[in-house]
Amino acid sequence: MQTHDVTTPFGRRPMTLAMLATQFKTAEIDPERSVDKWKLFRSLCEARERIGVSDRALAVLNALLSFYPKPELSEEHGLVVFPSNAQLSLRTHGMAPTTLRRHLAALVDAGLIIRNDSPNGKRYARKGKGGAIEQAFGFSVAPLVARAGDIAALAAEAEAERQELRVVRERLSLCRRDVSKLIETAIEEGAPGDWAAVFESYHALCRGIPRHPAVADIAPILDELELLREEIVNRLEILVNVRNMTANDRHIGCHIQNSNPESISDLEPALEKKQGAMAEEEQQQRPMPPKGFPLGMVLQACPQIADYGPGGSVSSWRDLMTAAVVVRSMLGVSRSAYEEACGILGPENAATIVACILERGGHINSAGGYLRDLTRRADRGEFSLGPMLMALIRANGASALRAG
Repeated sequence: MQTHDVTTPFGRRPMTLAMLATQFKTAEIDPERSVDKWKLFRSLCEARERIGVSDRALAVLNALLSFYPKPELSEEHGLVVFPSNAQLSLRTHGMAPTTLRRHLAALVDAGLIIRNDSPNGKRYARKGKGGAIEQAFGFSVAPLVARAGDIAALAAEAEAERQELRVVRERLSLCRRDVSKLIETAIEEGAPGDWAAVFESYHALCRGIPRHPAVADIAPILDELELLREEIVNRLEILVNVRNMTANDRHIGCHIQNSNPESISDLEPALEKKQGAMAEEEQQQRPMPPKGFPLGMVLQACPQIADYGPGGSVSSWRDLMTAAVVVRSMLGVSRSAYEEACGILGPENAATIVACILERGGHINSAGGYLRDLTRRADRGEFSLGPMLMALIRANGASALRAG
């Protein structure tokens, strides 16, 4: 079918098949049918992405509906509104005329309104003798009445999709939290495995989440994270079972040893001597230094330390310890405090803590005092390096996601 030009106040605009189809559909409206205009408008707002109109175009439609005199759209009261551009601009909070015309055209193209032009292109109403409107020229909102059912269905679908997205995002958030805590627990408990690689896999999955994801974007990532969580839980469960079996074996061994039929009095002198030696050795023995962590994990938690390594990079533990000496002096940490930390924590862990202090520089008033406090706590067996590293990794990961 050939298209025809229709003269409008905004120039000549071609009539399309879609516009004709809208007009044909409005011709079938039941004269007794009525629709709550604001309820219909709310449904349009819910389904705007599916219908293909912008929020600015809906603001123009809201202004048009405000000129309709009744709360319900119906044939009985006419379906044409005829405000001037100046009136529409006022009710759209001063929208510019060119912008107004563009959004009116978008509403026509979306099949939500129809131009009902007068011979001279003006918008007005012709009234009869009794003051009733006999004929009006402007914009017909009849398509809204004709499509009310479809619009309501689209709104319901959009709301169901949003609800599904909320549920999936909640599951994703909980799964991310679980995996992060489980990895931290595995590292702290010394579970066998390359936990730095596991954490990198977890972090790579998190980086793949779009800023404004849809359900289809989240679902495969959530599946991968849930599998990762299940794998970590299985590893930790095996570790728990092994430790329980070891504890039971020790308990049985002690029970057999205590069941020795020899007289306690015969063993007392030797036993007392042995216990005394063990007590003296225990008093002299210090807690073992906290276990170390992979260098890659340390650099992921503390990327700033690399700037102070040889040549501006850190590729080995020796490089890290060299960088830590530079940073220690820069932060005002005394040589004695650092040497004490190396003696109790071990040189690798002491260098790691200096890197952490550098990373958190804005939150620590006295780097030397903080290092001494951690050293004392480690000496008492009350300090663990894992949570500090994991917190920094999470903070750096969140910053990277925000920056992306």
